[in-house]
Amino acid sequence: MIRVFVVAASPVVRAGLSAVVTTSSKLTVVGDASDLDAFTREFEQLQPDVVLLDVSGSFQELVWEKLLAIQQQDPYIIIVLADGLDSLDFEAALRAGVRGILPSTSTELEIVAAVEAIAVGGLVVLHSDTIESLLPLKGSSVPDKDKANPVQALTLREIEVLEMLGSGLSNKAIAKRLNISDHTVKFHVSSIFQKLGVSTRTEAVTVGVRLGLIML
Repeated sequence: MIRVFVVAASPVVRAGLSAVVTTSSKLTVVGDASDLDAFTREFEQLQPDVVLLDVSGSFQELVWEKLLAIQQQDPYIIIVLADGLDSLDFEAALRAGVRGILPSTSTELEIVAAVEAIAVGGLVVLHSDTIESLLPLKGSSVPDKDKANPVQALTLREIEVLEMLGSGLSNKAIAKRLNISDHTVKFHVSSIFQKLGVSTRTEAVTVGVRLGLIML
C-alpha cells in the first residue's frame, strides 16, 4: 500500500485530493495539512511514501526553499499540482525533490496513475500540458532538427516502457514485467520512437532523460 499525505491550503481541495487518492486500492491517505509547516510536524510519525502538494496560488519560491530544506533531512517523493505551469520554476521544483508535475485540472485517473507510477516505478511524471510549458524554455539548447519536430507527450505506459529501455531490458523482459504481450511492447516502443523523433533505443533514452521524462 502506497501511503499518501495531502497538502493544500484550501480545505475543499484537501478533501477532493484525499477522495481521489482513495479511489485506488493501491493508495491510502495517511494525513493532510494546510501547509508544509504543519506537514513537517507530522512527517516523522506518519512516514508517507508520497506527498501530494497543491501549490496553486502560493508563492512558489518559498515552497521550493522549504521543500529543499525538508528533503535534506527526510527524503520522500513529491507530486505537485499547479494552476500556472507557464510561471512554474521547473528547475527549482526538481531540485527540491519534485518527481511529478500536474496541472490543477488533472483528472482523477491522471492523478492516481501519476502517484502509482512514481511511487512504484521511480519515474518522473510530467503531464502533457507540463511538457508543452517546459519545451519553450529549452528551445535555445535544442538542436535545429529537434525544433523542427516538436515532441509529443508520452502516455504513462510509454514512460514506463521508456524507463525499462533505459535499464537495458529487452522487449520480452518488458512484456513479462508489465504482463503484456511482446506485440504490445513493440507497439509502445514504435510509438515512443515516433513521438520523440528518434530511431534507436539509445536515442529514445537520451531524449527521455533530457526532457526529464525518466532518470537513469
